[in-house]
Amino acid sequence: MTQPPGPDPRPLTGEPLAIDLLNTRWIDGDGRHDLLDTVPGLAVWLDSPPVREHLTSATSPTADRATLDRLLTARTALDALAATAVRGDPATPEDSARLNEVLAHGRIRRTLGPDGMPDSVVEVDEPSWLPAWYAAENWLRLVADRPDRIRHCANDACVLHFHDVSKNGTRRWCSMAGCGNRAKAQRHYARRTGA
Repeated sequence: MTQPPGPDPRPLTGEPLAIDLLNTRWIDGDGRHDLLDTVPGLAVWLDSPPVREHLTSATSPTADRATLDRLLTARTALDALAATAVRGDPATPEDSARLNEVLAHGRIRRTLGPDGMPDSVVEVDEPSWLPAWYAAENWLRLVADRPDRIRHCANDACVLHFHDVSKNGTRRWCSMAGCGNRAKAQRHYARRTGA
């Protein structure tokens, strides 16, 4: 289903960039959605807070087919890696190679700035690789920090992921307002009806 340009229609936003990219697909009462099935949908995603945090106006790529294709390549790689991370399995060599292919299009150049302070500059082969590269690099940070905190929503009908930053690491739902409330209502109904 094509998403109109405008406000971000996704039910879960604000996750780390790699997971936010995975969450460009979702399911709701109207069916399956993919924000990245059109270039206008890409423009909405590029304007979202997790993306704007990484891109400045000087480095922002245009919302075009090349940027979209490269971002979809990164999302495919991250989707496979998230599936193995959620199961607690190591990444397969094939899945690692897909992400490494995205990462090969960029690098971090370290310099000493004019003020004598260290500086890091991200360089990519082409500006259209920038969002995909940042998402792949963010994945590396997540798996280096707490790979066990990368989760899939406990609702089997939900396709969203999240990074569990709760103190005790027991978050189960993409959101309590959505999937969490539905699960509580179903349990309550089952208790009341004896089902």
